[in-house]
Amino acid sequence: MTMQAANNRADPDTLLTEVQAADFLNLQVRTLQAHRRKIAGPRFVRAGRAIRYRRSDLIAWIDANTVA
Repeated sequence: MTMQAANNRADPDTLLTEVQAADFLNLQVRTLQAHRRKIAGPRFVRAGRAIRYRRSDLIAWIDANTVA
């Protein structure tokens, strides 16, 4: 792993693709897409047709959906 790749993994503002975000959440891409359509999933960034997720938003969504 390169130093830049290691820094990107630690940066909370790193933008992840839909596939990377689904992998991070251990979900299927289709499930993540369904959550996005229902406005029930994590926050996302839309750049034209591209959808990206900030690592920090994924972690926040996990925290908000954690049941004690």
